[in-house]
Amino acid sequence: MKINNPGRSLAVIVLVFFFWGFVAASNTVLIGLFKEGFELTQFQSQLVDWAFYAAYFSGSLVYFLLSVFWRDPLNAIGYKKGLILGLGISAIGSLGFIPAADMQSYPLMLTSLFVVGLGFSLQQIVANPYVIALGEPKTGAHRVSLAGGINSFGTAIGPLLVSYAIFGNITGENKFGLGIQGVKAPYLYLAGAFVLVAIILALSKLPKVTSTEKIEKGIGALKFPQLRWGMLAIFVYVGVEVAIQSNLPELMKQPDILGLTSDHTVHFISLYWGSLMIGRWAGAIAAFNLQTQTRKILLTVVPLVAYLVLLGVNWIKFNAIGTPEKMIELYYYFPFVLLMIIATYIGQEKPARTLMIYSFVALVMMLVGIFTDGKTSVYFFISGGLFCSIMWPCIFSLSLAGLGKYTNQGSAFLIMMILGGAIIPPLQGAVADYTQDIHFSYWLTVICFALILLYAFRVKKHLKDQGVDYDA
Repeated sequence: MKINNPGRSLAVIVLVFFFWGFVAASNTVLIGLFKEGFELTQFQSQLVDWAFYAAYFSGSLVYFLLSVFWRDPLNAIGYKKGLILGLGISAIGSLGFIPAADMQSYPLMLTSLFVVGLGFSLQQIVANPYVIALGEPKTGAHRVSLAGGINSFGTAIGPLLVSYAIFGNITGENKFGLGIQGVKAPYLYLAGAFVLVAIILALSKLPKVTSTEKIEKGIGALKFPQLRWGMLAIFVYVGVEVAIQSNLPELMKQPDILGLTSDHTVHFISLYWGSLMIGRWAGAIAAFNLQTQTRKILLTVVPLVAYLVLLGVNWIKFNAIGTPEKMIELYYYFPFVLLMIIATYIGQEKPARTLMIYSFVALVMMLVGIFTDGKTSVYFFISGGLFCSIMWPCIFSLSLAGLGKYTNQGSAFLIMMILGGAIIPPLQGAVADYTQDIHFSYWLTVICFALILLYAFRVKKHLKDQGVDYDA
């Protein structure tokens, strides 16, 4: 199929990827605001993540069941209309924050966020194959990597922009005393943005794309051990990625850590999500057919450029509030970026090897964070973002290797395991409430990375037993 203006079409689609990252990262701002405004326990505040990520699971499960027992819904309406529908659902969810704020209702806030997530689940199902279809299949990975980089940029700036919209400044300081009412403006803007992008999509001359593949009936994919272990790995990966930063504002409140209120921790949350951007930009290099020497150079240069972008965003913030000296807090993070670059070289762009190295280093970072305090502890916990960054593509590709006709079904099962983002953060909150020690609750992140490390060891053996050497 010949596609006119594929670059323009791709530019429209990647806006959707930006929204996913923007909203997911901004949930951390909501957690701090809701905990204080509604006087919540740590467990109750983490239900923000539960609502958002449970929606991904619910939407994917419904889609999977429809595909198996009826027909593929996207083949019925087309990918373009599927994206527009997903954006419409997310817009409705965003508007729900307005009556929720007026009613001072935390359950209605969570319901609204759940609806936003439902729209995202449909967009997630549509957007990746759509991006691949916008050109030659052999270059599809290039376009997905580019879209993923835009997604990560959204995670880096989301907390800062939402903080500005809620508090009237980018410090996160609530000078105007708006409290819960402060969510109305940003989510009204967000609803308008969803509608605007939907209109752009509707008016764009995007190609009509449908999938001719059918999901295999039954649950035959589960006979493959790499998939069964992969489902667990995706579950704990998404969960730990979200849990680390969702509980950081509460950790940084502690007198022996930083003693900061949640409205003064926004730049640290931005640093965490920026860490994911740094790692994902580096991971995208392997998708391009580059000469060995060029690739090696870019493996150093690209992460540093991403780090500079992150510094630039926060430099704007600190200068806007007249505290440029605070940039030193972000400069201290430079050694962690160098460590990630070294780990990437050691991984040699092999998925099982890279996953093994990254999960081991992440586990060590969490242990150091637990046994230290002050800014040292915070930096080590934040560095978990660097080493979470490439886990999704590694786990996803290793889990689907060798599945053959069950590949689509296996993919659907893996998407459902985004549910980990709904379970593990509240579980960490419950541990913190029970022990009265938010610092201690980070032992849960150690367990998660240990499970991912175990998967990295086992999956290589399972694939070799089936005659698949994925690292070859």
